[in-house]
Amino acid sequence: MNKTNFIVAIYSSHPDAEAAIKELQRSGFEMKKLSIIGRDYHTDEHVVGYYNVGDRMQVWGKTGAFWGGLWGLLFGSALFWVPGLGPLMVAGPLVTWIVSALEGAVVVGGLSAIGAGLYSLGIPKDSILRYETALKTGKFVLIAHGSLDDTNRAKAILNHTTQETMEHHLQPFLL
Repeated sequence: MNKTNFIVAIYSSHPDAEAAIKELQRSGFEMKKLSIIGRDYHTDEHVVGYYNVGDRMQVWGKTGAFWGGLWGLLFGSALFWVPGLGPLMVAGPLVTWIVSALEGAVVVGGLSAIGAGLYSLGIPKDSILRYETALKTGKFVLIAHGSLDDTNRAKAILNHTTQETMEHHLQPFLL
């Protein structure tokens, strides 16, 4: 993968995360440059299954409508069971990055498979640990990636949403 930059925003609820994605879409941000991770499963209603046909995913459970709406916007989808984090739904290019990290046996001390995927992209370990902590508490992590212009644009759009935190990870300029 080419060196790219990332905006990572944490949202406390799926309506907030969904509103952010829809705002990016309304503003013309390229949906292929977005990923989202989250769970929000409750003990009384668990996901009982999912499938992926083309770029469409179906899921059953408490947040099925939320995730089902996102699969129509974002490309690539997966359900991962991650020790310490539980079941995580992932949509967007991050799915490929996680699978690549797993297939390449990328092991980074103290990080989950999700963290290893992010680390392989150049996101600092201390930031990844914050994102994993957010996921453990049922929050949603939205990632926009691309050129510096792309991520600056995403940041400007997301500044008008109700994110808890937002970080801009810039890749170093290579000569």
